[in-house]
Amino acid sequence: MSDIIRRDPRAEWIARNRLHPLHAAMQPAQRSWMGPNGLIRKNPHGIGFIGPNGLKRIDRSGAQQGGSAKRTAAAEVQLPLHQVAQPAFYISVVPDMVGGRLSSHDRDLLGLAHQLAGQDGAVLAVVFGEHKESAFATAGVDRLLVLQGSEFEGYAPEQRVQGLRAVDNQFSPRHWLLPDSRTGGGELGRRFAAALGERPATRVWQVKDGQCIGRAGAGLQDLARPVVRLILAAAECAEPVSETRHEALPVELSTSVARSLARIEDLGAVAVDPAAIPMAEAEFIFSGGNGVKDWPLFHQTAAALGATEGASRVAVDDGFMARDRQVGASGIWVTARVYVAVGISGAIQHLQGIGACDKVVAINLDPGCDMIKRADLSVIGDSAEILKALIAAVAAYRNDAKRDAA
Repeated sequence: MSDIIRRDPRAEWIARNRLHPLHAAMQPAQRSWMGPNGLIRKNPHGIGFIGPNGLKRIDRSGAQQGGSAKRTAAAEVQLPLHQVAQPAFYISVVPDMVGGRLSSHDRDLLGLAHQLAGQDGAVLAVVFGEHKESAFATAGVDRLLVLQGSEFEGYAPEQRVQGLRAVDNQFSPRHWLLPDSRTGGGELGRRFAAALGERPATRVWQVKDGQCIGRAGAGLQDLARPVVRLILAAAECAEPVSETRHEALPVELSTSVARSLARIEDLGAVAVDPAAIPMAEAEFIFSGGNGVKDWPLFHQTAAALGATEGASRVAVDDGFMARDRQVGASGIWVTARVYVAVGISGAIQHLQGIGACDKVVAINLDPGCDMIKRADLSVIGDSAEILKALIAAVAAYRNDAKRDAA
C-alpha cells in the first residue's frame, strides 16, 4: 500500500460545518486547555490520560475497538480505596461548602491537601453545620469532622474560629488549607491566622519544592516563600482527586467548643434585586439568546428563579437586552456557580466568557450545538414550554414549603 497520507474532503467539510449531524463525531477530543488563571488543565477522563499516581486511563467505551459511541449506560469503574489506618499527621481543609456542597474551588483545595498528605498523612475536612454533600469519599477526604450547632449558623466568623482552634488543639494538623475566596474562606482564614498568631500564605496557586507561590502586585507578580502552616489557596491550585476513593471516616471533638462573646449579630439574609448584582459577581445567571421568542416569559422566569439576567451578543444586538448584560469574551466574563443558557447556540466568544462557571444548564432545540456539548445538564425542547413548566415547578415548590412551615 502507498505511504501517501490521503485526505478526506467530505470529512473535512463536515468538521467545519457545525450544522451537520456528524459534526460532533468529527471533532478531536480535547485533552488539555488553559484555565482562567493561566494553568493548563487536563481531562482526567480522556483516553490514555496518565494521572499523578502513574495510573493510565483505560477506554472501556469500545471507541478504540470501533464500538459505538452511543451507549445506554457508562461502565462503572471502582476506584481503588485509599486508607490511612493510623495517620502520622493531618492536613486540615475547611471548604466553603456554598449551598451545602463542595465547589470546584473546594475540590482543588482537597487535591492540594492530598499532595501534602502523601501516603502517611490523612486529609481532615472540617465542615460547619448541615450539608448536602455525598461525595466526600471521591473528593479525597480521609476524615470528616462536622461541627453542628446553632452557634455556627449564619454569619458567625468568631464562633467558627473558636471551633477551628478546638480542632487545632486536638488534632495538631501539619497544615491548614482554606480557600482564598470571597464566599467566606478568605475572611475566616485571616481571622484564624490572627487568632493563632501566624502569618498565612495568601492567594497561593501552586505548592512545589517546599515553596508556596502566590499572586502579588495586583495579580501581576508571583511571590514565593517557604511552605507555611496556614495556606489560603486560590482556585486551580492543584488537580482535584480523581483516581482514588477515600474512607471519609467521621470523627468528633473530644471537648465542646467554647462559646465566644458575639460581637457580630447576624440579622439574616437581605433581599437583593438580582438586576443590581454586577454580572461578574453574580452566582446565578439566567441568560437568553437568539432562540428566545417570548422575552416577557423569559423575564418572568428569571424573576421566579431570583436569577441575574444575561444575554448573548445576538440578543443584545437585536435590542432585547442592554449592552451591560452581554456575556462572553466581547462582553463580560462571568464566574457564576450556575449558568442557564436559553436558546444560545454557543459561539466561541460566549463559551470563553463562561469558561469559569461551575455548572452550566442549556435549554435548546438543537442537540448538536456547542452549548449542549459544554453543558453539564441539557434540556432539548421548545424554550417557551420549558420556561412555563419551570415557573410552575418553582411555584409548586414554594407552596409546599409554605404549607410545611405552617
